[in-house]
Amino acid sequence: MTPTLAQLRYLVAVADCRSITSAAASVFVAQSALSRAVQAMERDLGVELLARRGRGVDLTPEGARVVRLARTVLDAVDAIDDIGAPHGKGSRATLVLVTTPTLALDLASELVPAFTERHPGIDVKLQQYDSREALVQELGQGRAELALVDLPVDKELSTHHIQEREVVLISPIGSPLPDPLPLRALDGLPMVLPTPGTGRRTEMEAMFSCLGVRPVPCLEVDERLAWVTGVTDGRGSLIWYRDVVARAFGSRAEIRSFTPPLLRPVGIAHARRPLSRAARAFIAHARHNSPLREPAR
Repeated sequence: MTPTLAQLRYLVAVADCRSITSAAASVFVAQSALSRAVQAMERDLGVELLARRGRGVDLTPEGARVVRLARTVLDAVDAIDDIGAPHGKGSRATLVLVTTPTLALDLASELVPAFTERHPGIDVKLQQYDSREALVQELGQGRAELALVDLPVDKELSTHHIQEREVVLISPIGSPLPDPLPLRALDGLPMVLPTPGTGRRTEMEAMFSCLGVRPVPCLEVDERLAWVTGVTDGRGSLIWYRDVVARAFGSRAEIRSFTPPLLRPVGIAHARRPLSRAARAFIAHARHNSPLREPAR
């Protein structure tokens, strides 16, 4: 039997969430109903699509192939649906997207123009906030539909993984550090850090604790311009994204990868409620068109 559109949507949700429970919540169906739908598709196709592991699931090779095809089918169906939508002819739709200044400068600046060119009937209103906590608040209060954000975020939100970004160490010129830099070398290193108590600083502290290292704060501030001047003035090193560094520092600092490479996932988050066609179209576009970020070799 041919899989239904609902079955394809459920399978794609499982692929995105890596969890039956989270997938069911993201598509607003009961967990049992989603499980039965996927199992029925497996029986009809005669292959296993999911490999269950504890509380999570992975795609089998056959499952990964079906998901790739399913995304193409669902994108086409949404595009056809848009033709007959009220905003498809003459009127326009507006999508409110929130993100941080770093992601707005880098990723959003590439995704949004390409998206609006492909979807001329949709206006994207891009708003910037300094913290992920502010992004989550905007989603929760309904003032924004999507957030482009570093993952993970609040478990009450649905998320869609977009890409991995390399996290590097930016240091003053002439710093006597190896390249690539072992993570243990952060111990005792003078560093420019976010303000204590902020979400980003809390995450860094958790990472340092896990690694068993204790960098020495030389400057604690949340303004990105101050991060740049803190490094170029020789006060300390900074942890940031490689793809932002070239624009922010040019040749005024030294950039080192970590060993092993330190990668951070970036994705789109939204409240667990039905999405507009514009939001669904943006997620599909971002998933298929976000620029790849590879660690330096």
